[in-house]
Amino acid sequence: MAFIGKRNQLPFLHEATPGFYLNGGTHGEILLPGRQLKKRPAVGELVDVFVYRDSEDRIVATTAAPYAMAGEFAYLRVASVNPRIGVFLDWGLEKDLLLPIREQTVPLREGAWLVVYVTLDVKTDRIIASSRLNRHLNVAPPKFIAGQPVQLLVFSESPLGYNAVVNNTHRGLLYFSDLSGPLAVGQALDGFIRAVREDGKIDLTLNGGRVGYQKIAPLADTILAALKAAPSKRLDLHDGSPPAEIRATFEVSKKAFKQAIGVLFKAKQIVIEPTGIRLA
Repeated sequence: MAFIGKRNQLPFLHEATPGFYLNGGTHGEILLPGRQLKKRPAVGELVDVFVYRDSEDRIVATTAAPYAMAGEFAYLRVASVNPRIGVFLDWGLEKDLLLPIREQTVPLREGAWLVVYVTLDVKTDRIIASSRLNRHLNVAPPKFIAGQPVQLLVFSESPLGYNAVVNNTHRGLLYFSDLSGPLAVGQALDGFIRAVREDGKIDLTLNGGRVGYQKIAPLADTILAALKAAPSKRLDLHDGSPPAEIRATFEVSKKAFKQAIGVLFKAKQIVIEPTGIRLA
C-alpha cells in the first residue's frame, strides 16, 4: 500500500504515454509522470518514489525528494500568498505546499521563512503544513539518555535560550549560558541531550557528551536485557551493592553501573528498590 506524504517502494506495472504506472495498493495505479526513470523497470520491480497529490488532486509519484515529508519539521520559504486559503511554501517539489490560514500563527508575506510541521490532513487527504508546532510536538515522557547525540532544529527564542525540535519529536532547550554565540531560527544543528528533567523537559547542549553516551548506553542495554531475561524480571543488584558483586555480574565498575541504572530509571524503564532493580 502506498502512503501519501512518504517515500514508498512501489512495484512497476506498465508504461503509457503519460509515464510509468506503479501499484499503489488500495490507491490503485499511481502515475509517475514523464521520464523520471532512466530505463523502463521490469514488471514487479520496486521503484523508490515520493507519493503526494498534484494540482488536479490526483495521487501521483515523483522520484524527487521534498525538503520534508509528513511527520517531519522543516524550515521553509513562503513562495506565494493566497488571502482566501493561506500561503504556499517551497518544499522542493513542482507543486508548492499549502499552509492553510487556520494553521498559521501570524500573518505571512511572500519570501518569509518559518519552521513548520508537515502532516497529512485527515479531512482532505492532502499534505499540508502547520506552524502551530506545539500541537505536533510529542509530550510523552522522552526516553533520551544524557549525552545522546541528537538532531536539532531551532524554532524560537525564549528568555532562557533557544527552543529546538529534538529528533523530529520533542521540544528541548539550548541555554544562552551554554552557547558561544547566537543561533538563528531555522538553524539545523547536531547536539546532545544534556539532561532529561523529572518534569520531562529536555535540556540540550552543543558541547560533547558523545564519549560518555557511547560508554553508558551499551551497558544500560545490557542491564535491560538481563532484566528481561530474568524469570522474575528483577536483579538483586542496586546502587548500594558491593562493587565486587556488580563486577562479577556485568564486568563494570560500580560507578558505571550506577550511571547506567540512573539512565534507565530516568527513562522510566526500571524501578530501583532497596534490594534490587526490576522492570518498570
